[in-house]
Amino acid sequence: MTDHHFPLAAVVGADALKLALCLVAVDPAIGGVLIEGPRGMAKSTLARGLAELLPSGHFVTLPLGASEERIVGTLDLDAALGEGRAQFSPGLLSKADGGVLYVDEVNLLPDHLVDLLLDAAASGVNHIERDGISHRHSARFVLIGTMNGEEGELRPQLLDRFGLNLALDGQPQPAQRAEIMRRRLAFDSDPQTFLHTWDSAQNELRSRCLSARECLAAIPLDDAALEAIAQRCFAAGVDGLRADLVWLRAARAHAAWRSAERIDDSDIDVVADFVLRHRRRHMPPAQAPQQPQSPSAASEQASGEGQWGELPAQPQAMGERREPPRWAKKP
Repeated sequence: MTDHHFPLAAVVGADALKLALCLVAVDPAIGGVLIEGPRGMAKSTLARGLAELLPSGHFVTLPLGASEERIVGTLDLDAALGEGRAQFSPGLLSKADGGVLYVDEVNLLPDHLVDLLLDAAASGVNHIERDGISHRHSARFVLIGTMNGEEGELRPQLLDRFGLNLALDGQPQPAQRAEIMRRRLAFDSDPQTFLHTWDSAQNELRSRCLSARECLAAIPLDDAALEAIAQRCFAAGVDGLRADLVWLRAARAHAAWRSAERIDDSDIDVVADFVLRHRRRHMPPAQAPQQPQSPSAASEQASGEGQWGELPAQPQAMGERREPPRWAKKP
């Protein structure tokens, strides 16, 4: 039986988080996403949706109770002695290479497993050594963690390792709640038909991510963007330089996302809170970043429309052609 996964393009609301996930798909070097929010907010559905936007499509879940060997893999010493070579049994880090490593309730992960994640995330390599025999393999993955802040904090070292941080609203508006239920019921009732209905929007989303990845390297990390970001990181009182680097990468990914040739102020503004939310120590009112708002944007906000487009009032019949939502289209 084929596993069916709810498509990212069909997720109602969570526009900022969907944008953040798409940016990480464009440039995985941004460093992953930490998603905060209460239970029942489709955090795992959104995380799995990211994997479908990556070339490999790998999605690996790291359970809280996983053993160290299950994570890093094992070396068969008997094979090494008898055959003169190390026989490696891959762990979760190997399986996640090139894809998504997902940790639900990451704030509850035991310290010794946190240390393993930090090592692999920092180096992009998993190194195993046992009785003088060693093995190394690539372990480059997008780390996606979810947590409920009421259940405990995340170690600062791991918190800073996440490139972006967003929080989901635990109280969607009634219209959104109703549409969420409609789409969920339609998916559960007939997954294949539901996926077919959203196939066009999902393919357009994949194509846009692919196009942005292809043009990413051509967008310069220019001095103007670098200096603007450095000033705002200083104003926010962030420790270290990781925020500066992540912000610059995220702004460039956003420029690629909108098919631009260079980073401009709008790219820097859009990703500011994604980068600073879990890093800022203080933000003086005079230094707080404010995004310019056009009259049309103010009108959209007043009418309930978000940055990525409005919520469809009613889903169409499953056999009818549905236009993809505006958040999945190029501007």
